[in-house]
Amino acid sequence: MAAKDGDGWAECARGHRHWGIHGASGLLVVHHDESGVPYVLMQKRAEWSHHGGTWGLPGGARDSHEDAVTSALREAHEEAALPGDELRVRGVYVDDHGGWAFETVIADAPALLAVAPANGESDEMRWLPLPEVTGMLLHPGFAETWGTIEPQLSPETLVLDVANIVGARAEHGWWRDREAAAARLLREVAGLRLTHAVLAQWYPRIVAVVEGAARQVPDVEGIQVVAATGSGDDAITEVVRRARPWERVLVVTADRGLKQRVTELGATTAGPRWLLSQLDG
Repeated sequence: MAAKDGDGWAECARGHRHWGIHGASGLLVVHHDESGVPYVLMQKRAEWSHHGGTWGLPGGARDSHEDAVTSALREAHEEAALPGDELRVRGVYVDDHGGWAFETVIADAPALLAVAPANGESDEMRWLPLPEVTGMLLHPGFAETWGTIEPQLSPETLVLDVANIVGARAEHGWWRDREAAAARLLREVAGLRLTHAVLAQWYPRIVAVVEGAARQVPDVEGIQVVAATGSGDDAITEVVRRARPWERVLVVTADRGLKQRVTELGATTAGPRWLLSQLDG
């Protein structure tokens, strides 16, 4: 196990040669401006490189001891001097070729961060408005997956109706200590690796709304806890109402009236069983 032990060519089940013995990863950084227009950080590959002159993502071979996120952040720093500590990772898309995979790590940037080629692998780094991406000469692998990845660039928030979920879970004696039951749920959710229809790893912003006897539930790292001063449904509706127009919101609840209220505001909904099945799994 050593740095750069992933360098080398590999062949996938399709009979194609790929750079990266252990697979490869790239970092897809997106920033939404004040009007909601997404900008994507793109790399023009050096002419001497494989598919030189095409546009794609900063990235490269994954070392044996790295996961996709670690590898993508390292490669982006090496190739574009991109500061990883200013990014928020939101998910990982896996393009599996059979025995070899390219993993695209999607991350949000708080601004159009200053970037420039940091080594000889890039001729140019550029922030492109989303509509301009397909007008570039794209790396074939990036072009093949772009249609699937592009819809995943909107920020996503997962809103939990904690009282409803705890009730659906129906732990023995949960009603005698609703605060403890809510705290257990949030700790488990914080440690959960969420699944997604498209992304192999999904890291949405999580907002948990608590009410009544559970209002004093302690903070949990990675989850924004909102204590409702009145109706939990009203608090959840307000969270959805405050979402940015380009942000996708998923509310987890079985309450039919709440579902209708948040759906009218543009959110989607899932029942508690969707979340509990992942916890049980």
